[in-house]
Amino acid sequence: VEVRRACHAGGMADSTVLVTGAARGIGAAVCRRLASEGVAIVAIDRCSDNAALDYPMGSRRQLDAVVQECEELGAASASAVEADVADRRALELALGAFGAFDAVVCAAGVLGGGDAVWATPPAVWDALVGSNYSGVLNTAAVTLPAMLEAATGAGRFIAVASAAGSKGLPSMGAYSATKHAVVGLIRSMAADLSDSGITANAVAPGSTDTDKLGASAAVYGLASASEFAAHHPMGRLLQPEEVAEAIAWLCSPGSSGVTGSVLPVDAGMTAT
Repeated sequence: VEVRRACHAGGMADSTVLVTGAARGIGAAVCRRLASEGVAIVAIDRCSDNAALDYPMGSRRQLDAVVQECEELGAASASAVEADVADRRALELALGAFGAFDAVVCAAGVLGGGDAVWATPPAVWDALVGSNYSGVLNTAAVTLPAMLEAATGAGRFIAVASAAGSKGLPSMGAYSATKHAVVGLIRSMAADLSDSGITANAVAPGSTDTDKLGASAAVYGLASASEFAAHHPMGRLLQPEEVAEAIAWLCSPGSSGVTGSVLPVDAGMTAT
C-alpha cells in the first residue's frame, strides 16, 4: 500500500531535500532543479579550502547565491548550512534543527591525483576518503534514522558516484577507489533499507563541466577540460543540469521501484 502511495503521490511539493556540496557544480544544479518543484531546500557546503588539495573549494558567497536562486525559482524555503560532511559531529550539530528529510542528495566530493595510487600522499588520501566516501556515510548516519522513524513509506537517498567508480584511472587511483566505495556503500545501504520504502541509489556522471573537472585537466596536463569530451561517444562534455535531471527523478515518487542502482549519466563513456 505504501509503495503504491509513493508511486502515485504526484510531484515533490511539501518535500524537504538536503543537498550536500551545494555551493557549485552538480550540487548547485540539483538545488536549482528541485527548487523549481517547490520543495524546501537545505543546501550544505564546507565553504572553505582544503590544504591538501591544490584547487579552491566552493565559498560561502557561492552557497548564499545558490540559496537566493532557489528562492527566486519557487522553493518553499531555502537554507544555507556551512559544515563539512567529513566531520560527523559537525554535521549532526548543523542539521539537528531540520528533522526528517524526504530526500537526501550527497553531491559533496573532491578530486586529487597526479601520483600512482600507492604514492598518493596521506593528506590527499584522507581528503578524498573524508569527503567522497566518509562524507556519504556520515550523511547517511545523520539523516537516515530520522527518515526511518518518520515511517512515511517513501524516502530517497542519492549519492553522486562517478564513471570512475566502475573503471581504473591512471594517476587518479585514490579518487577512483573512493568512488568505487560509494557504489558499494549505496548497494549495501539499499539492502539494509530493504522494505522500509526508502530507496538508495547513485548516479555516475562522466566528465561534467564543473570546477572539479578543471582540476582533473590539471592532473593530466591538458590545456582545457574540454579535451575530456574525446572520451564521450556523444562528443561533448556534460552539463551539471543534465546530471541534476537524473538526480531529480531519483528523488521523485516516480522512482519508487528503483533501489541499489547506479545510473550512468556519462554521455556513453562507460558504454564502449
